[in-house]
Parts: sequence; C-alpha cells; structure tokens
Amino acid sequence: MDNSYSHSRSPVHLLLTRDVRSRAEVPTDAELVVESMRDPDAFTKLFERHWDDLHRFCLKRAGSAGEDIAAEAFRVAFDRRRRYDKRYSNARPWLFGIASNLLHDHFRTTKREENKLRRSAALSLNEVDPESLERQLLGPELASALLGIPAVDRDALLLLAWADLDYEQIAQALEIRVGTVRSRIHRARQRVREYLQASQDHQDRTKEA
Repeated sequence: MDNSYSHSRSPVHLLLTRDVRSRAEVPTDAELVVESMRDPDAFTKLFERHWDDLHRFCLKRAGSAGEDIAAEAFRVAFDRRRRYDKRYSNARPWLFGIASNLLHDHFRTTKREENKLRRSAALSLNEVDPESLERQLLGPELASALLGIPAVDRDALLLLAWADLDYEQIAQALEIRVGTVRSRIHRARQRVREYLQASQDHQDRTKEA
C-alpha cells in the first residue's frame, strides 16, 4: 500500500496551515500606515477597515455634520501618518482621537455662530439653545444625564460607550494617562447615576401624587 499520504498532507493539517497563513497575511493597522508611506493606496485599506465605526460615532455626536467630520478625520490621519506611533498595531484609538478633536472644533465653531446670531438679534434666546449643540443631538434623556459634565469627561465616557475603546485605548486617543481616564469616566458615570436616581425619584413622587 502506498503510504505517501503523510500526516503533513492530511486535510486537518492543511486546514490548520491555511488558517495560520491567512491570518499572518492580514497586515496590522501599523503595517498599513508604514506601507502607505511608500504606497499611499495602502491607506485605503485602513479607511475601509475603520470607516463604518468612526462614521457612526461622528454621526451620533454631530448629526449630519458627522459625515464631513469623519471624512476629515481620515484626511488628517493621512497627512499625519508619518507621526504615527508604530508601537500600536491598532490605529483605532489614534483615529478616534483625531475625530474627537475635530468634534470639539466643530462644536466650538457652532457655538460661536449661535452667539453671533443672538447678539445680532437674528434669533431670540428662546429659539436658540444656549447650551451645546451636541446635547440636542444626543437625545433629551442622555443630554439631561450629561448636562454639566465637563467636555473632557464626556469625551472619555462616549469613547468607552460608543467607540468601544478600553481605558488604555482611550488614554492613547486623548493623549492622557490611564488613571486620568478612569477618573473622568468615574465622574461622568456618577453624574449619570445621579440623574437616573433623581429621575426615578421624580417619577415615584408623581405616581404617589
């Protein structure tokens, strides 16, 4: 009998080998960034890998303006790709950090425009929310829960809840220490818990009345 069909050629072995090879051939984000310095088209793969999540995050925070903000985040990332820290194989925190900064710029600009309109009496105070446009887009319940939370604390919480970043990734995105991230998220969560408790107490009193 021909025993040339060795173990190394068995279906199980071939399946395992093929699986390992396919995973090894998938470049990391860092490798794509490095490759894009030689071949800019490689950045397209990074775009395709992260666009949906970043786009969704920006839309949640800035409404229709989020489309342009997400696109701008990738443009900025492309321009800054030579400064990318290659120690981080996952570029997701880097991209979301850029987007967070652009969102801050967007809301500051929007706020200034609202203030100009109010000063020129083009709109009455009742027609313009004097608070951040972002809270309008978050929805009434979440907006109320986040009311009064410093923007830096809100950023950390939303990167955790909506961008699905862990504490270390949030620290990387915001360029702060992990301990600072923990403090900011703790404060933000405490504010949300206080709001929810007060809201529940109000509902209970209403039912008893």
